[in-house]
Amino acid sequence: MPSITLQEADLLLKLYEMRREPRLRQARAWFTENFNATSMPEVMALCPPGSDNNAFMRQVLSYWEMCASFVNRGLIDEEFFFENTGEPWLVFERFKPVLGELRAAFKSPLFLANLEKHVQRLEAWRERNAPGSLAATREWMKQQAAARAAKAAG
Repeated sequence: MPSITLQEADLLLKLYEMRREPRLRQARAWFTENFNATSMPEVMALCPPGSDNNAFMRQVLSYWEMCASFVNRGLIDEEFFFENTGEPWLVFERFKPVLGELRAAFKSPLFLANLEKHVQRLEAWRERNAPGSLAATREWMKQQAAARAAKAAG
């Protein structure tokens, strides 16, 4: 296991403190519970411009994109970051179905590119260190989505 610097540990702790900021915490909770869009029309219905939901979505995505850029540039040891947070994977997994459509619509091919690269390496790391965990997590997410849909239906 590679050693990390005090500066890397300090930066990770600062990022963690940012996650505890009340508005970001609220945005993260909303995203985890509610963002299941699979098309741009669903994104626009769930997160119309000017809405709190739109602000929550943008805050969560931009926070994890920023964190991923730090890791991708080597400011925090990648394995150290992977050991301490899995939420960027969840966020990307939820947003992945609409990413291509959104990049095309806004002619922004690099939108969430840092997060995408980061998550690809995180998935490889997880498969090496916990084989099958991604498949199990995806299955659990499907079950949770089905339970939420059943509850909403009545």
